[in-house]
Amino acid sequence: MTQRCTWCGTEPLYVDYHDTEWGVPVHDGRELWEKLMLEGFQAGLSWITILRKRETFRQAFDGFDPYRVARYDQQDVTRLLGDAGIVRHRGKIEATIGNARAWIDIEEREGFAKFIWNYVDGTPIQNGFASMSEVPGETPLSRQLSKDLKKAGFKFCGPTTVYAFMQASGMVNDHMRSCHRHDPLS
Repeated sequence: MTQRCTWCGTEPLYVDYHDTEWGVPVHDGRELWEKLMLEGFQAGLSWITILRKRETFRQAFDGFDPYRVARYDQQDVTRLLGDAGIVRHRGKIEATIGNARAWIDIEEREGFAKFIWNYVDGTPIQNGFASMSEVPGETPLSRQLSKDLKKAGFKFCGPTTVYAFMQASGMVNDHMRSCHRHDPLS
């Protein structure tokens, strides 16, 4: 029987996400931005809720193209607030639009992927936790990255959200040692 991190349970969508995506290093700036935005929408909700809505989010936010989202106006906010297929939270929607503008500033200055990966010197942090109870909700590094993102104009990117983003985007390998994905991502 294949050993997995216990958080994914047996829900097929969750298992597939765990086995193919979570913790795999992402070096594309646009993909990193999408992951960070979805983590922000997840705040206060379960990740499975976001996974189930992810394709609708992608449609609603023009494929998470930051250049398009940065041009959204109040009419777009109203449209998104009416879309039952996404999380309809005005603050998170407006933050996503502002975050697109902040992303563009970083992307054009140095590249968003480079900016993000510099926090781990371009190499994923390798943890070797034996149980989920050992995994922190945030770290000094996630607090620093959160602070720097906010300084750059980002919202809904607190230290816990940022740590979840770091895990999802492969900046940190938090698969349990017993998980079949731990060693291949080491």
